[in-house]
Amino acid sequence: MTEYGRGAGSEPWNPEDPLYGDGGWGGQAADGQSPYGGQPQHYPQQPQQQHQQHQQSQYGEWSPDQQGGYSQEQQYGAQNQQQYEGQGGQQYHGQGQQQYPQQYPGQEQQQYVDQGQQQYNGQNQQQYHDGGWDNGTQHQVTYAADPNDPYGNQAAGYTGEQPDFYGTPDAYPPPEPPARRRAEPEPEIDWDPGPDQGEHAFFAGGDDDDDLDDDDPKAGRGDRKGRGGKGDKGKKRRSGCACLVVVLVFGGGIGGVGYYGYHTYQNRFGPAPDYAGDGTGEVTVEIPKGALGSAIGRVLKDAGVVKSVDAFVSAQQTNPDGTKIQAGAYLLKKEMSAASAVKLMLDPKSQNNVIVAPGQRNVVVYQAIDKKLDLADGATEKIAKKEYKTFGLPSWANDSKAIKDPLEGFLYPATYPAAKGMKPEAILKQMVTQAKERYAAYNLTAKAKELNLQNPLQVVTVASLVQAEGKTHDDFRKMAEVVYNRLKTTNTETNRLLQFDSTFNYLKGQSNIHISESEINSNKDPYNTYTRKGLPPGPIGNPGDDAIKATLNPTSDGWVYFVATDGQSNTEFAKTYAEFQRLKDKFNESSGN
Repeated sequence: MTEYGRGAGSEPWNPEDPLYGDGGWGGQAADGQSPYGGQPQHYPQQPQQQHQQHQQSQYGEWSPDQQGGYSQEQQYGAQNQQQYEGQGGQQYHGQGQQQYPQQYPGQEQQQYVDQGQQQYNGQNQQQYHDGGWDNGTQHQVTYAADPNDPYGNQAAGYTGEQPDFYGTPDAYPPPEPPARRRAEPEPEIDWDPGPDQGEHAFFAGGDDDDDLDDDDPKAGRGDRKGRGGKGDKGKKRRSGCACLVVVLVFGGGIGGVGYYGYHTYQNRFGPAPDYAGDGTGEVTVEIPKGALGSAIGRVLKDAGVVKSVDAFVSAQQTNPDGTKIQAGAYLLKKEMSAASAVKLMLDPKSQNNVIVAPGQRNVVVYQAIDKKLDLADGATEKIAKKEYKTFGLPSWANDSKAIKDPLEGFLYPATYPAAKGMKPEAILKQMVTQAKERYAAYNLTAKAKELNLQNPLQVVTVASLVQAEGKTHDDFRKMAEVVYNRLKTTNTETNRLLQFDSTFNYLKGQSNIHISESEINSNKDPYNTYTRKGLPPGPIGNPGDDAIKATLNPTSDGWVYFVATDGQSNTEFAKTYAEFQRLKDKFNESSGN
């Protein structure tokens, strides 16, 4: 008998019943016949049973004297009674061995095998006569009590007057024969199976409290069934949140991969990002010297002119004149298309630059800066004369008090940014820095000695004369030889007088080719090479690279004279004074004098 009871239904014993473990149906078939043909059936012993029987062998078996007439097999006359071998009575280790044959009227014979085996013999035992049921009544067999059995004085069997503990509504039903058993229906599983169905505890929303409940040995079967109420709803809510988190994580990962892949494809194979249209507003951009396509594009992108460097490089390569963009300042617009930016930079109107042309005098450069920066006339010239020492001139510059402008010859020919908001001294300093670097590259100190000049400043002065009088590259080399031949002490043609109109025009601040001899001969200024021997105190302009190179590498043909016979671009040279007179007459004829 178990505390779980047994009902009258047809369901098998519950798996949680401590006595669960029926080894098979040992009763009658549905038709009242023995399923084994009336033969005694032997049940193989379980390992635990074998262990118990081993213990029985250690403590000995009951003899008829010890058990009060017991034997391991009970035979009842001629009845073909079923025999159960190898199944001892219920055994209690340490207290001896006890057998309790119990009879239950009106019920079929059953055998239950668990930790201790119980054998219920005599329960409405059936007799077989010629394969049929005997209508007689089987008398119960009484057994003498075991003197060592503490339960020996209790009733050995149940009678009809005793209550049926298997007939209560809450009892578990008795097992059915194998032929009548039906498989239990599998539990229905909705979209959110619990942990018993294999779901992970993370999705089931399990916590430590659930584990504590399962470990409670006192918890009843009703408590276990009652967990599907509000607790299950809480678990499902937690399970839904967990699934949402997983979806968000995976969705974010997939989105990130897609975003990265798209931009990678666009960067490698797609068109470069670009604005549309001609842009808005105004912005001044300064392109440094030596900047190429990508460097220019980077400056424009940082200034907000173009959207990407690659777009500008592509537009510059597409435009046939794109490579003509030079260093300097440009007045552009914000958020322009790359093609529009290239086109505007090629337009001189957008160039906020000051261009120093080869041979240009400083006074012209000062005026250009005033105009670009929208300053008053003469503002830049005043700053130049006042602050020239702060611009970084070479140590060999300005070695004479007779020099009219200390910066003359040091505003190197190039293009310089000059946008509104910039200061004149900043622009002048860039020019002086450029000249200093270029002169150092030519190594003027060493060249001065080779050319029998006193210092590098005289080299620059000669170059400025060559630049002012020459017209072409070939003229520059011949003009340089003329200067060196006239400076020689052995010069008997001009007696070391240069007699250059350009020096007189410089001191006059003019550019006139028609100068009277009386005007020239009456002026004794140090820059007047008609009355003063040797070189002027300083340069008369800013020579370019061609003039400097020709100065450093003059011809050696003996040229002493030269005349611009057409008054403009055609310069002819002579070695003697007589040849010079013929060239002079040619000039007078062409000019109408």
